[in-house]
Amino acid sequence: MRSLSGRIMAVAWSGILGFLIIVFGAGVWAALVASNLKTSPAVPWAVPVMALVLGLMWLYLGGKYWPRSTSQARRRLLRANPVSAQAFGWALLAGVMSIAAFAGYWIVMFQLVKMPGNALPDFSRYPLLTVALMILMGSLAAPLTEEPAFRGYCQVILEREFRGPIAVVISSVLFALAHGPTQGFLLPKLLFYFLVGVAFGATAYLTDSILPAIPVHVAGLLIFFSLVWPHDANRRLLWEGGGGAWFWIHAAQTIIFTALAILAFLRLARVTERMRTVGGDCVVSDPTSEPVG
Repeated sequence: MRSLSGRIMAVAWSGILGFLIIVFGAGVWAALVASNLKTSPAVPWAVPVMALVLGLMWLYLGGKYWPRSTSQARRRLLRANPVSAQAFGWALLAGVMSIAAFAGYWIVMFQLVKMPGNALPDFSRYPLLTVALMILMGSLAAPLTEEPAFRGYCQVILEREFRGPIAVVISSVLFALAHGPTQGFLLPKLLFYFLVGVAFGATAYLTDSILPAIPVHVAGLLIFFSLVWPHDANRRLLWEGGGGAWFWIHAAQTIIFTALAILAFLRLARVTERMRTVGGDCVVSDPTSEPVG
């Protein structure tokens, strides 16, 4: 067990690494989109370029390229470990239930608290193919950046200094704060991203891998990009006539799917614990391993 100052340094270092990775990924994608739409919107060249950038970033974070002295450390921090089919299946189910709960929470939240919706680019002037491919790439770029950043590098470092659940909570707080500059430092939104971080962080901790959360993260973004966020501006507060049957349906959706998600996570925890007990292939990383850096 390290000293308090050592733990504080671990939190700071994990946060810095997470923020650097997410800023790089988001910054490159934003620059590519802006340049593409300004110069040649009919040809979505930003999509394959970003795919190449993500591939190179993933390889580097996973231990490829210079400096070779940090290759093993980067591979461990990425935590892109294989997961058994059973654990992967329960992780997917828990993630899908969580996404359904988060969608309900977001809609209910916007009818209880007055705040601006998530800013989405105005794609109405651009070709449909360009728009579709950019939304798809945006839904891929964020998970392939955020999962390595916060459930990989950030949380792995934290798990060496704290018990797993505490590490998940800290990484989720950092994940929520990372969305503040673009989404606003509003308590309901920060709580939303914190809960998202808890769901994905718990998945990574239980399976010792960031891989199961990635398809769930992608699907969640596609749902929010197409079905949730475009309607934020039209949602009315409950006391301004925004109630009705749909409000209560979404409130029930939030409660029911939250309960189902918790049950699925509990089942996932039992599955991975049993695999560890019998020497299976889904082992949680050792929090006592030597820190890197």
